[in-house]
Amino acid sequence: MPTPHDLPGLGPKSMDMLAAAGIHGRADLEALGSVRAYLRVKAAGQNASLNLLWAMEGALTGQDWRKVARAERTRLLLELDATQEAMRP
Repeated sequence: MPTPHDLPGLGPKSMDMLAAAGIHGRADLEALGSVRAYLRVKAAGQNASLNLLWAMEGALTGQDWRKVARAERTRLLLELDATQEAMRP
């Protein structure tokens, strides 16, 4: 399971959701990126809100999730929409 040291700003519940989705550390999250990781968590049946997306992006960029939610919201939502669209058959 990922550790808070590897992914600062993510709490135990978030760590459990990542582990349930097969994301076992910072390297896994970096390889996927926050948007694809968020979609993987959702696909694994986890009840994740967009706050998890902000927190994962914050963990990767060294920012507080609240700052990410304010400053990066539009970019991340557009990326999420585009990624979901690309994944549709």
